[in-house]
Amino acid sequence: MKRLIIALVAALAFTSCSTVRQSATQRDVKAPIVSAVIGDLDVSDQKISYTYQPTKRVRRGGVQNCINSAITLALEAGNYDVLVETQQAIVERKGLFGRKITKIVVTGYPAKYKNFRSADEKAINAGIVTGTLLDNAEGKKATSWGLFEFLK
Repeated sequence: MKRLIIALVAALAFTSCSTVRQSATQRDVKAPIVSAVIGDLDVSDQKISYTYQPTKRVRRGGVQNCINSAITLALEAGNYDVLVETQQAIVERKGLFGRKITKIVVTGYPAKYKNFRSADEKAINAGIVTGTLLDNAEGKKATSWGLFEFLK
């Protein structure tokens, strides 16, 4: 009887402790994907302000997650694409167990992208797509943003 109980306990111990391992791979795309598109940014001259009270679920992601959520909701409220010259004010409550973000106020100039078009050779050579600025006097490169460097 003792042997049977010991065998059952041993069998139960071996079957209850199992590990699951999963792996995945991705395939590399060998074909280059190159597309040069430029667009205009229409920035409003009116500054907007949006107040957001993050939920507990959003606060778990950290301060930057709360700020990103506030900006996203501000843009969705006005149907904009980007907030330019963004400023944020964070109101925190300090308690016994740490700090809690109670309110975030984001302000900035809302903007929308418009007039998307394929970049022609003139725009590429002018440095609009490559992200380079040329010094007018000498024609030398003054600054490089590193965008679309493969188009040079």
